[in-house]
Amino acid sequence: MFSPKFRLAALSLSVAVLFVLAASVTALADSHVRIVRLSYIEGGVEVSHGGAQAYQKAMVNLPIAEGMKLKTSDDGRAEVEFEDGSTIHVVPGSEIAFPQLVLRDSGAKASAIEVTKGTAYVNFLGTKNDEFSVQFGGEKVALTNAAHLRIDMGPKSSIALFKGLVNVQTPAGQVELKKNQTLTFEASADAQPKLAKNISQEPFDDWDDQQNEYHTRYAMKSSQSYSPYAYGTSDLSYYGNFFNYPGYGMMWQPFFIGAGWDPFMDGAWMSYPGWGYGWVSAYPWGWTPYHYGSWVFLPGHGWAWQPTGTWTSWYSQPQVLNAPKGFNVPRAPLTGTNTLIVSHGTASTFVGDRLIVRNNSAGLGVPRGELDNMAKLSRKTEQHGMVRETVYQRPAMMNSPEGRMGANYPRGGSSPPGRSESSSRASEPRSEPMHSEPMGGGVGGGMHSAGGAAPHK
Repeated sequence: MFSPKFRLAALSLSVAVLFVLAASVTALADSHVRIVRLSYIEGGVEVSHGGAQAYQKAMVNLPIAEGMKLKTSDDGRAEVEFEDGSTIHVVPGSEIAFPQLVLRDSGAKASAIEVTKGTAYVNFLGTKNDEFSVQFGGEKVALTNAAHLRIDMGPKSSIALFKGLVNVQTPAGQVELKKNQTLTFEASADAQPKLAKNISQEPFDDWDDQQNEYHTRYAMKSSQSYSPYAYGTSDLSYYGNFFNYPGYGMMWQPFFIGAGWDPFMDGAWMSYPGWGYGWVSAYPWGWTPYHYGSWVFLPGHGWAWQPTGTWTSWYSQPQVLNAPKGFNVPRAPLTGTNTLIVSHGTASTFVGDRLIVRNNSAGLGVPRGELDNMAKLSRKTEQHGMVRETVYQRPAMMNSPEGRMGANYPRGGSSPPGRSESSSRASEPRSEPMHSEPMGGGVGGGMHSAGGAAPHK
């Protein structure tokens, strides 16, 4: 017979083993097939799939997966958008990494970001149960409630808190940081962090604020019930409109489209390690409609997006319904790893301080948040083919889709000469209103209704 003491020890060991096994099962249940969105790029932006893999030019709407890295050149800026609408803004000359992007078995999302160089702004919305941490040097901040902060990583590192209350983990212990305070760390490992009860203004603070304001303003104008996730909501609200169509229910169309437009005219087939090929849309709103729902051709109205179905992390096969005769449904390449550019459409472009807004551009080249009353402007382009819009705070120009992806990639279509995409560089608010004037000689016959009701026949 075993003694009671021995039986107790054996029972304790069994419980410990079961605990470890349970923890292992839970850990194994976490899904690493989770992506977030590269929602905005300007100038030179590159990404790497991690490890020793080389950097390549980035493209808007590129899925960011666990282990990837992102860096900006001296003229580059970028925004990464998370499922709940939280964002990271990356300024020129910066580098960040994504060591963890997982979906817990409980449904909670765990995100770990590392700022390795330069400056990044984090606007965390504080979704319940989600885990969000930012590492910079030997310091780390774990966010549990809504917070807006700036991290600088250089010879000296610092964290400035614009909103919220956070605890910063340092080699010397934990430090509480309150709103409008800055914590600075010297290069020396044994130096104590310095707490300042103020925040020094930096050149890109206004740009960060304006991007956050854009998301707040346009997300409020649109219901999020059409998608399981919030990211992409503000772009759908700004670049298009919802309407109810008999037999299909709630649908969405981008502004500035006509008879010759389809949703796969501009983008790229991109290959990800372990996932194969997936479609990445070049349109500034091109995230949610390519990971959820279906594209439907409505006779007399053109292409529209129907929000329904299951969210797909890697959109390898676009969902297309009721395609018109002669339309070939896009299909991913079966083999290879090269990125294949598809560029059949047109884009709005700048001539001096004038933005030439073209019908069938579907928002490509239209600056984020810079134009007022997009619905009215869309009706003008429908009537005249193109409209010349004065922009007093001109955005910085971006490269063409081919240039963004790298000249060594093969192309799947031809691009008009001078093709470019514009993105917003709103470092200062506009001091004057914008006005537009129609231009004749463009492509007419647009089918898009820019109001809140169904498109016209």
